[in-house]
Amino acid sequence: MPDTPTPATMHKHTGSTPPAGPPPGAGGVKPVGERGHTALAVGVVEKIAGMAAREVVGIHALGSGLARTFGAMRDRVPGGKSSVGRGIKAEVGEKQTAIDIALVVEYGVVIPELARQVRENIINAVERMTGLEVVEVNIAVNDVHLPDEVEFEEEEEPVAASGQRPKLK
Repeated sequence: MPDTPTPATMHKHTGSTPPAGPPPGAGGVKPVGERGHTALAVGVVEKIAGMAAREVVGIHALGSGLARTFGAMRDRVPGGKSSVGRGIKAEVGEKQTAIDIALVVEYGVVIPELARQVRENIINAVERMTGLEVVEVNIAVNDVHLPDEVEFEEEEEPVAASGQRPKLK
């Protein structure tokens, strides 16, 4: 079984015909910006898309009800971090990406117009920041937030009359 090639052995010339292209250092060297490969993690694209979606007025939250509930619980755990990419699913290739997003919208917004703005904002942000082509942004509106609805995430811990939190038992 042949040995796995290393970068040094991959560029060795072993045949009798000269290698194609100019010799190293003869003006055929690639520009500095083209030497190497940049790989983007899925989470990077999801966070960028999440931030871009939140910039659009009329978005109440990202994610399905279950994802928001679990996320709210995770946010309350000491040391837990809020997930900017919650409600976003991305597929990332070498040159292209596709994004799915789940939204809760505020009551009264025109949903087709909101979806257009979200899609446009996500595409502009992801393409500008990553250089990837966004081939599609699929939007699922899972709920409408009514003005008088109270959410689990919005609840505050009770405060004692003295302005201090109650003691834990």
